[in-house]
Amino acid sequence: MDNDQPPPTDWELVKRARSGHVGSFHELVDRHAPMLYGLAMRLVGRAEDAQDLVQETFSGAFRGLRAFGGRSAVKTWLSQILVRQAARYYKKEYRRRAILLDQRPTATGPPGQSRADLRMDIAEAILALEPPYREIIVLRELQGMTYDEIAAVLRVPRGTVESRLFRARRRLQELLKEYFFGPRPGAGEKESGAAP
Repeated sequence: MDNDQPPPTDWELVKRARSGHVGSFHELVDRHAPMLYGLAMRLVGRAEDAQDLVQETFSGAFRGLRAFGGRSAVKTWLSQILVRQAARYYKKEYRRRAILLDQRPTATGPPGQSRADLRMDIAEAILALEPPYREIIVLRELQGMTYDEIAAVLRVPRGTVESRLFRARRRLQELLKEYFFGPRPGAGEKESGAAP
């Protein structure tokens, strides 16, 4: 093989895999598995569940090779499959796994709170979001997808992406409000009636 040749595109690998070249599908797996694993981890929060989602995604992709028409990028197509797999996961596991920040004692981070603790609290807040909001936050803020890419992955109009992202960000701010800003002065105390 000529080493000066550029690597095959995703679409070329899909076409080769369709014609029975299993190695081409393995190359697609190697190329996209890290991105899909990162997406899955942000959606479900546990390594073993994320690995299962990635496996299911590639199984679904292999079964759907002939139906894939190339109207979107392979990355977008694989992300669509993974998000659908995650939606099935949510139905089975969301009640058990979601950690509702509203139900735990308020713990305002001290001034010296570490960045690792902050990242953990943000990750926990993302996992506490309702699934449609979690998906949109992860795809936009953590995966860096454009609105059009998200619309393709979720199969919704761009306007739905914009409005859902707005609501998701507001919900995330609510979940993290007391962590960042602490309780409001006088919260929980009776108002004295005096003017501020």
